[in-house]
Amino acid sequence: MADNQSQWPAQYPRYSPPAGYPVQPPAGYHPAPPPGYPFGPGYHPQQARNQAAMRASSADRERAVDVLKAGFAEGRLTQDEYNDRMGRAYAARTYGELAALTADLPAGVLPAWPVPAYQYQATPTTNSMAIASMVLGLAEFFTLGLTSVPAVICGHIARRQMKETSERGDGLATSGLVLGYMAIIIWSVVIVATLGFAITHGGPAGSVPGPGQ
Repeated sequence: MADNQSQWPAQYPRYSPPAGYPVQPPAGYHPAPPPGYPFGPGYHPQQARNQAAMRASSADRERAVDVLKAGFAEGRLTQDEYNDRMGRAYAARTYGELAALTADLPAGVLPAWPVPAYQYQATPTTNSMAIASMVLGLAEFFTLGLTSVPAVICGHIARRQMKETSERGDGLATSGLVLGYMAIIIWSVVIVATLGFAITHGGPAGSVPGPGQ
């Protein structure tokens, strides 16, 4: 503080920090902005304008105030500038207003402006055809395998749709396919075995026993 005041321009009055005010910058304060500030990777002017218009929270205002306090303690702001910016920081409503108050100060604990907008990511939904495949696969035990073919069809449709839409349900579709194919194989074996037994032991169709037989 002594070095800063000894080099203070004559047109500005000297000042002293308020009683009890810390003269050291807050912990984590850095004298230079982060690399790439304010135009970091992926910066887009239109996105920056949209973010600057976003509503600021109380935490955002407190971060801006921390930067102003550090700038005042280092002698970067006069007493009047500090008081004026502090009042405007607490009254700020958007990120853009806060950025204007700290643009000529080291970023310090304040995130680089404009801050990334919160992106809402919807939870992936479960594919309806995958659910149908699983239900039809389980229904085979009650329908004697009649729903096995629909279960297989729905399973293949679900897997194709999930590749295009990134929906969930791969496990359901796989289970429906497995149950469907197992039922088809089992019933195919049963039908073939029944026909073979009938042909082998049934004798010629329409034969009539003769005398003495």
